[in-house]
Amino acid sequence: MRDKMQKLPDTELEVMQAIWACTPPVSRAEIENQLQESHPMAQTTLLTLLTRLSERGFVRIEKVGRRSQYIPLIAREDYLADQGHRFLTRLCGGSISDLASALCGSGLTRQEIEELRELLKEGKL
Repeated sequence: MRDKMQKLPDTELEVMQAIWACTPPVSRAEIENQLQESHPMAQTTLLTLLTRLSERGFVRIEKVGRRSQYIPLIAREDYLADQGHRFLTRLCGGSISDLASALCGSGLTRQEIEELRELLKEGKL
């Protein structure tokens, strides 16, 4: 799936993050509540973005009576793994040392760097 997964535009990614933060199936109202602080938007805009996400294969829309429920088809972890691989390949030329330098230069705290080091030691990365 790695080669076929699309990179989402920022606004659609915001909506997907809101969906991932909820327990599926998710209602439009739940998504709006998640977006309220970080990225409030008009209901019509949200519905348009949800339709686009459905067309891209990221969510399935199910009608329940007159309402729609949204079910994620792509797991957050899968999307992050795919985008991380793309970042490593495209921006860092596949070089782990370039990625590490970029992370260190990105403003990560010493504690965050230590957390990464521990994850590497434990074989979780």
